[in-house]
Amino acid sequence: MALRLVQSAGAPAPDTPTRPAVPAAGPGQISQIVRRADGLLRARDLRGWQKLFEDTASIGEVHTRYVARRVLLEHATATRDVAPAALAETFAVAARAAVELLEDDPREPMVLNLAGVLLYELGALGAAEALFKGAERLDRELPHLERNLRESKRRRKAGYGPPAGMPPAVLRELRALGPRAEAVAAKARPATGLTLSLCMIVKDEEAMLPRCLAAVRDAVDELIVVDTGSTDRTVQIAEDFGARVLHHTWTGDFSAARNVSFDAATGDWFMFLDADEVLVEGDAGRLRAVTGRTWREGMFLVETNHTGDLEDGTSVTHNALRVFRNRPEYRFAGRIHEQIAHKLPDIPERLEITDVRIEHFGYLGAVRDAKEKSRRNVELLEKQVAEGGDSPFLHFNLGSEYGAAGEPQKALEHFRTAWQKLDGDEARVRYGFFPSLSARYVKALHACEHYDEAIRTGDEILRLLPGFTDVVFEQGVAHSGKGDADAAVGCFRRCLEMGDAPAKYSVAVGAGSFLALTSLAAVHANRGEDDEAKDCLRRALQANPNFIGPIDPYARLLLRGGTPSGEVVETVRALVPEMPPGGHFLLAVPLYEAGAVREAEVELRAVLAAQPAAHTARLALAEALLSQARLAEAAAEAAKIDPDAPSADGAARTELFALLAPAERDEAAVDAAVERARRSGVAHEELAAFEAWRHGARPGTVPAGAAPLVAMMLEALARIEDFEAFERLVAVAEALDLPWRERRELMATVYLRRGFLASAADEWISVVETEGPDVRAFRGLALVAERQELPEDAAMFRAEAEQLERAAA
Repeated sequence: MALRLVQSAGAPAPDTPTRPAVPAAGPGQISQIVRRADGLLRARDLRGWQKLFEDTASIGEVHTRYVARRVLLEHATATRDVAPAALAETFAVAARAAVELLEDDPREPMVLNLAGVLLYELGALGAAEALFKGAERLDRELPHLERNLRESKRRRKAGYGPPAGMPPAVLRELRALGPRAEAVAAKARPATGLTLSLCMIVKDEEAMLPRCLAAVRDAVDELIVVDTGSTDRTVQIAEDFGARVLHHTWTGDFSAARNVSFDAATGDWFMFLDADEVLVEGDAGRLRAVTGRTWREGMFLVETNHTGDLEDGTSVTHNALRVFRNRPEYRFAGRIHEQIAHKLPDIPERLEITDVRIEHFGYLGAVRDAKEKSRRNVELLEKQVAEGGDSPFLHFNLGSEYGAAGEPQKALEHFRTAWQKLDGDEARVRYGFFPSLSARYVKALHACEHYDEAIRTGDEILRLLPGFTDVVFEQGVAHSGKGDADAAVGCFRRCLEMGDAPAKYSVAVGAGSFLALTSLAAVHANRGEDDEAKDCLRRALQANPNFIGPIDPYARLLLRGGTPSGEVVETVRALVPEMPPGGHFLLAVPLYEAGAVREAEVELRAVLAAQPAAHTARLALAEALLSQARLAEAAAEAAKIDPDAPSADGAARTELFALLAPAERDEAAVDAAVERARRSGVAHEELAAFEAWRHGARPGTVPAGAAPLVAMMLEALARIEDFEAFERLVAVAEALDLPWRERRELMATVYLRRGFLASAADEWISVVETEGPDVRAFRGLALVAERQELPEDAAMFRAEAEQLERAAA
């Protein structure tokens, strides 16, 4: 409530208060009180208004009682169109009611501010200033408070007092009320000594739980851990941190398990975390401080959800309700993605968005895969649907889980259902999940190639949620998908102008900076604008060195532009001084493909030094060693990869290749490698090719399905110039169960790809000489001629091929 009546000449006119709207808490009862108050004030029945205010003490529900009192004070303060003397009497009665209320509980910022406004209007400037200062100590963000305090100081220093013509009874009231107001204002400080209970539910969380508890234990007074059936060291870890561990049979209902922890907790405040959530270092003091804010009912913490894989630096930030008062009515509902916010009062000043930060690692790909979260969550959510659940929030969660599981079509189906169910709901913008639904819906639309619908829906969302950068970003992706590069560039540049959206929208960190720059670079690169693309990628890495996505395309563009490989490495490392393992891998890949094998090896070894179980990086290292003809080392690295790893079949092929290429072999090692290859799922056709290379084979005995593998191994041997092994493998190629003509095509293609042009030409010439004119042979000879810089011969062979095609048609 801003100041209204008394102001100096030339001062900016403060906001004119109007009758406040009826709040959501106990709307029917509040509406009745408002109607009675309006009637009493119009009738100048101040005794009746005072009695009405006193009667609010009988309202049993604490939040409805608070709102009733606040609204009564606001209505009195907003009184207008009455004589100054009558107005002063109204303000005096309301001010006394407010001060008496504060004498019971001085920790009410809104009431302090309202009492200050009333006393300011009556000219009791010292008391008003004290009340404003008290409100400021509790809540600096209170609307109009800064202006109110500034004006009261200015007028007090200027020597102003009660306006002329103030009724004597009001002046007498002020002489008694002023000191009482100053006394309650002095007591308006956050409470001390209140306790905070951390409540958790866990199962098999030995990997994540220690970090979570270590970060938060100094900020809480009690640890309540509900274990739902752990088989690892989870319970022991919790007990080692001093937690009280309760054992609860898992029923598939997250809310039931959470509520067990709340029923057991004894703190004045409850906080809940999952084991994969961590309080940011240095924020324990801030968390302790919120427990003194007894005028609040719930606290939102700033949660950063780390997403993606290999620590690629992608994340989403949103405000998460994680701390609330210990009240029996505050309990969770919902089998999964359980909710509690709807249980708290819909009274803005009772909730606070704090600067306390937590990090959530449960959306990292590795964590989700290890715990099979998406599969489990989908099963639980579908069970809710089977039980009759059909809410927008349920469909939003199903869409989110299907999206995380890589099923965009099913994700879109549920996002669309949630969106349609909210259509026409004027309150939807206040629902906590609505911004996330909006962004994910647009993303699902373009993922399923509904580009125009994604763009139209995005425009609708931006009218509802202005400044939501994430939606503009997704529109840019949609424009790019439909091939409208100019529109995509416009969207991504608009994102950069907007910056990241407010955290209240559950934003993707970087949508207004490094993510937009990376996407803008992709559009430039597709248009051949390499310099612009490189500039965007460099700026993206500068904006967030922890976001490693730009490393691969940036390195490729630098290498393509002729930058020496060593300089590329130096440039990237200067931009990303603390390179994570994933960054080393992303740098290694373009280096390897550009032929900078030794530089790639260095990067891959850096990955493995930090993550020995990174099987993809180990397989890439084995390939890099093969490219340097370091066969024994390559075989040793490939053998370290577990046969159950996703890349195990590739590792088995690499190991067998490296062991069979040398003329002198360790047969026992080959036997072991063959067994690993079988366990890893290498196809029997390919195993037959390896055995043929090892023992020799008769014509037609090697399955045709092994031809791609044989061709790949021939190219690898040609690349390292191991011609003895190459000749032995040629015998395997000749034993493939393929027509003679197809074997010639295979060999010619291998020779051409590795630059042995004469040998390639010989193969295709032999086809023509043996079987007559051949389209593929003439086209192959044209390619040989082009590489030999014989354009006339190339044109002649191409014309022969085209003539044969026309004749065949």
